[in-house]
Amino acid sequence: MTRRRYAFNTPRLWQRLRGLAACCIACGLVGASTLAFAADAPNDLLRIGSKRFTESYILAQVLAQTVAARTGKSPTVLQGLGNTAIVYEALRSGNIDLYPEYAGTISLEILKSTEPMSMHAMNQALAPLGLGVAIPLGFNDGYALAMRDAQAQRLHIVSLSDLAQHPELKLGLSNEFIGRADGWKGLAQRYGFTQAPTGLDHGLAYTALAQKQVDVIDIYTTDAKIAQLGLRVLQDDLHYFPRYDAVVLYRLDVPTRFPKAWAALQTLAGSIDERAMIAMNARAELQGVAFDVIARDYLTSKATGAVAATGNAPDAARRGFWAKLFGPDLARLTWQHLALVAISVAVAVLLAIPLAVLVFPHPRLRALVLGATGLLQTVPSLAMLAALISLMGVIGVMPALLALMLYALLPIMRNTTTGLAEVPQGLRLAGQALGMTARQRMRYVELPLALPTILAGVRTATSIAIGTATIAAFIGAGGYGERIVTGLALNDDQLLLAGALPATVLALLSEALFEVIERMIRRRRA
Repeated sequence: MTRRRYAFNTPRLWQRLRGLAACCIACGLVGASTLAFAADAPNDLLRIGSKRFTESYILAQVLAQTVAARTGKSPTVLQGLGNTAIVYEALRSGNIDLYPEYAGTISLEILKSTEPMSMHAMNQALAPLGLGVAIPLGFNDGYALAMRDAQAQRLHIVSLSDLAQHPELKLGLSNEFIGRADGWKGLAQRYGFTQAPTGLDHGLAYTALAQKQVDVIDIYTTDAKIAQLGLRVLQDDLHYFPRYDAVVLYRLDVPTRFPKAWAALQTLAGSIDERAMIAMNARAELQGVAFDVIARDYLTSKATGAVAATGNAPDAARRGFWAKLFGPDLARLTWQHLALVAISVAVAVLLAIPLAVLVFPHPRLRALVLGATGLLQTVPSLAMLAALISLMGVIGVMPALLALMLYALLPIMRNTTTGLAEVPQGLRLAGQALGMTARQRMRYVELPLALPTILAGVRTATSIAIGTATIAAFIGAGGYGERIVTGLALNDDQLLLAGALPATVLALLSEALFEVIERMIRRRRA
């Protein structure tokens, strides 16, 4: 009797839960508008992007602060968008207006030229794409391979040709360098390398080298840790690497849309030499100074003729873990992360539960749909984001939400079909005996009885979304992943933890919320 009374008197509880779901969706939609506003700057603001390594972060701030100082309008800066492919796609699609790039990357990686190109040749090739290259900043930041100096001395390795004679050495190279047209493949052919390199994040490679987990890494020649760790930069004796002069890659309509900003940026031509860039990188990576502070200090020194700051910012030395954890960006990142999770899970619920109900009576169709959603779970997160960016032609919030929603489908659909399968046949027959239609039985008998199992699926999907949402920062969608991305770029363990810990706390809070809801259901069933 108890089960029957629960089965036929749960519409009130079901309505409350639907109201709770509607509230979550409404909050998610508010969050969506906030995220969309943050991701899509107004048309009258210049949008500057950056890649996901220290120097690109700093240069983006230098560009932005130069514009702000001369126009009175601060551009929107989308930091750490990812590797070359992602940032370039953001530029082509109009999500950003310009970003700092390198001549060698443009000619060999973007334009797929077999030889380095002049700026004139690059502009001719880029013009049909609506893009252009300008404002050489004054320094070359080339690729090179480096190893511990003591080991290099012991093995008498000075050049890349010498390195090729030691196939026993372990190479740890950045994933982008391994895949680039001007990266590992061509380098291995030129020098005859036979090693199979291990893929590493650029920021973590220095730690792996210092801890002797790898013997050789790829570096940027303006990296600050080369001197700090006492590394030997191996000579490119066969002259494989081109020059990577820092420039600005921009949309051709920028000079007409933002004439004052463009005039301001022109003043940066030739203004940064390699020594200055190395010093700025060192302040970020070795002293923990914020990117915007580094850019501000450098521009101030150029304007006043004073010596550029080389020490810590006034508060940099005191910026420990707790200062990073409870930094001024915590509220913004929390709201963004919550919105990403709430929207994606809410949409997944609206799609997965009706679809599961629809396919439940048809075993073959049900297996096919569950198999398809299960297949989505096997796609790596970054690969999913890259594919969605290519399909949608945008970066930021929308592809991140779609990816999170796709990952949330499987646990909700599987638990819905499982919960419906566990409904006793006798209760279905009882409903039929009372004259209920199939739709009425589903609404008033089967779904209420399956509700605890369905809720468990939503609970699992939410936990997955909270963790996976940190990847969204790799494409400029915000959330706690921003700290993780920056921490990776700086090899800052404290900043990594300051991004991971709030996500963990949020996951625990979601678990507590679902536990309260499940207790409510159990009390109603008693």
